Amino acid sequence: MDLQTQKIELAKMLLETEDVSLLNEIKNLFVKRERDFWDELPKQVKDGIYRGLNQAKEGLVTPHEEVMKKHEKYL
Repeated sequence: MDLQTQKIELAKMLLETEDVSLLNEIKNLFVKRERDFWDELPKQVKDGIYRGLNQAKEGLVTPHEEVMKKHEKYL
């Protein structure tokens, strides 16, 4: 089935349904796809994430278990 046919079939289903919750779910899917949280992050946050990823690749991280053991007295 080609893309145009799929669109037409979906449009028919949308027009025929009376299920408001389903329509809201479909609408939310479109909204979520349009807004990627990454695009909304400030540059300095993105830079920090990239820096952390690079540090992880280079092995410059401390395992979670080690951090938890070191700080368990404060929890």
